[in-house]
Amino acid sequence: MVTSAHNDLAPERQERLREFIRQRGVARVDEIISELGVSGATARRDLDALETSGRIKRVHGGAMSIETRLDEPMFDAKTSINSKEKQRIAKAAARMIQPGETIYLDGGSTVLELARLLVDREDITVVTNSLRAAIELSGRGPQLVIVGGELRRRSQTVVGAFTRLLLEQVHITKAFMGTMGLSLDEGITTSDPSEAYTKELVAANADKVILLADNSKLGKASFAKAGKLDDVDLIITDSRIESKFERELRKAHKQLQVMKV
Repeated sequence: MVTSAHNDLAPERQERLREFIRQRGVARVDEIISELGVSGATARRDLDALETSGRIKRVHGGAMSIETRLDEPMFDAKTSINSKEKQRIAKAAARMIQPGETIYLDGGSTVLELARLLVDREDITVVTNSLRAAIELSGRGPQLVIVGGELRRRSQTVVGAFTRLLLEQVHITKAFMGTMGLSLDEGITTSDPSEAYTKELVAANADKVILLADNSKLGKASFAKAGKLDDVDLIITDSRIESKFERELRKAHKQLQVMKV
């Protein structure tokens, strides 16, 4: 816990601020004001100074640590990270889909692996905001419903306020979601607020929310909160999940199931 910084000299205060952001990975301005006991103007001046010196990175509404932040790679770069684990997770998810269901496929490389397993499933309906998943299923397979809205090129997803027009009108039995990060304190996080908005909207309208997350996402936080762990029914991850994190997760959220594959 960083102590009050009312009387600190600027260099000392800024070093405490840098350490606070490093510990959190990402911090909002209101959190910094509360934690350090400074004014909004002082917090913003210190953030500007730290960014100028190359010790943090400013983002909308706060700052991220250069040392621990989750930089989001372009979509194609993500597909090669933990690819075998993602394939096992996708296979476990596919086995949960029953005939007649309407499922949602979120963005992300693990969910894309699931989409590839559904090309012969003509007995289900798929709703998706993922361009890559839609392309995989465009030739044959499930009835396909594509969400409209703003294109986010980095993740190849359709996001933002316009997605509400469709998502509030459909009944989704199972939503298969991806994430940039999953932590006990921050829940589900992503790097883009518009993408976070759409993820929260899906979770609110689905009967069951299933999070597909390999071990590299666990215990990490990105910038924008995209849902609480209480919104998730099941996490499918790989066997390399840290035992301490799994114990703390199960203790804090007893309703949450964790499947390791």
